[in-house]
Amino acid sequence: MREAPVAIIGGGLAGIAAAIALGEAGHTATLYEARPRLGGATHSFARNGMMVDNGQHVFLRCCTAYRGLLDRLGGAGRVHVQDRFDVRVLTSAGRCERLRRGVLPGPFHLLPALARYPLLKPADRLRAMRVSLALRRLDPTDPALDRTDLGSWLAAHGQSDAARRALWELFAMAALNVGVEGAALGPAAMVFKTALLGRADAADIGVPSVPLGELHGTAAQTAIVRRGGAVRLSAKVTAVETGPAIMVDGTRIRASAVIVATPHEQAATLVPGEAVPGRGLWSGLDASPIVNVHVVYDRRVTRVPFAAVVDSPVQWVFDKTRASGLQDGQYLAISVSAAERWIDMPTAQVRAVFVPAIERLFPAACQARIIDFFVTRERRATFRQGPGSGALRPGAATRWPGLFLAGAWTDTGWPDTMEAAVRSGLNAACLVRQHLKNEAAR
Repeated sequence: MREAPVAIIGGGLAGIAAAIALGEAGHTATLYEARPRLGGATHSFARNGMMVDNGQHVFLRCCTAYRGLLDRLGGAGRVHVQDRFDVRVLTSAGRCERLRRGVLPGPFHLLPALARYPLLKPADRLRAMRVSLALRRLDPTDPALDRTDLGSWLAAHGQSDAARRALWELFAMAALNVGVEGAALGPAAMVFKTALLGRADAADIGVPSVPLGELHGTAAQTAIVRRGGAVRLSAKVTAVETGPAIMVDGTRIRASAVIVATPHEQAATLVPGEAVPGRGLWSGLDASPIVNVHVVYDRRVTRVPFAAVVDSPVQWVFDKTRASGLQDGQYLAISVSAAERWIDMPTAQVRAVFVPAIERLFPAACQARIIDFFVTRERRATFRQGPGSGALRPGAATRWPGLFLAGAWTDTGWPDTMEAAVRSGLNAACLVRQHLKNEAAR
C-alpha cells in the first residue's frame, strides 16, 4: 500500500523547510496553511503600487540552515549579504558612527571597532572588550544562564547604562526582541558567541532585495510541488488524532506522520495532552511584539541602506525603496522590537513621535513631503525570551509515534529567528524519516 503523505500543519518557514526536506528524501508531504499564503510571519502585501513586507527580517552569514533553504527556494540571488560586518549607528543628536569588523581572525575581529567606538567613553570601550571575552567563556546551554537576565550580568561586569544602550541593547534587542533587562542570558550568550564573537564573517548581514512574499511564499510553494509535495492554502486544521490523522475543515485525513509547525499557542490547542503532557507550560513562553513604521517620502532623504539607532524611538531603519518596487521617492521602514509601548498606540500618535525622530536622523526629511505613512503590528512576533523561557521550549519529539513539533519556539539552541524556524523544520523532518524507516521495517 502506498504510504500516506506526511501532514505538515503550518506554512511558515518551519513547515516549508520540513516539506522540502521530506520531498528531497523521497517522502510525499502535504502542507496545510489556514491563511491564503505561505510564509508565516514573513509575508508581503500590496499597497499603493508597492509590495510591502509586514516587517523587516534580516539574517547573518552564520545562519547556515536559513541560507540553505534560500538555495532550495532559488532565492540566494535575491538577497544581499555584506562583504564584511558593517553597521552605521545613528543618534538623535545627528551623529553617524560605525561598527565594522576588521581583518583579524575571530574572535578578535571586532575588538578594534570597539576600541574606537565613539559612542562609548574610553573606559567603557575597554570594559566592553573585556566583557566580549567573558561572553565567549559562557556556555549558552548551562541552565543557570537561562535563569539569569542579561542586564544583571552586564551590570555585574561593569557595563554602564550608556554602554548597554549604545552597544549591547543594539544587538540583543534586535536578536531577542526584548530589552537587556528582560533577556535571558543563555540565548543572549548564544547570539553574541555565534554571531559577533565567533568566525570573523559570522555576523555579516544579509538583507532581502525582493519582497518576503516572493522570497519565501510563492517560491516555497513551487519548490514543494516540484519535489512531489502538495500545498493546501486556506485549509484550517482543527485537531490531531491517533492514527496519526488530522481534521481539516471537518474532514478526517490519514497521514503517515504529522508535524505541527504552528506558533506555540496554536500548537497547544492542536496537540493532545496525552502526546505532550507538558503542553500547558508553553503558555509561559508568552509573546513579545514588534512594530514596523513605514514612511514614504516624495524624494530621497538618505543614502544609508540601513542603520541602527540609539537614544531614539527609532531602533533600526531600512531603505526599502528598490525591494518594494517604488519608482519615485524613498520608502523607509523602521523596525521597533520589544514594542509594548507602541503596539496599541493609534497611528496618528505613532506618526507624531516617529516623523520628528526620523527628521532628527535625516535632516533632508524636513524638506520632503510624506506620501504615505502606516504602521504594521506583530503582537505576537516572537515568544518572550526572558529568564526561564529556555526550560519551557519542547523538543521535536512527542509521546505519540509519528507526531512531531516544529517552530522557532521549540528547542533548537537558537533564539526565535528565521534560522531557528528552519532548523526546527529540519529537525522534525529528520525524526519523521527515522519514524517512517522504523515503520517500514516492521
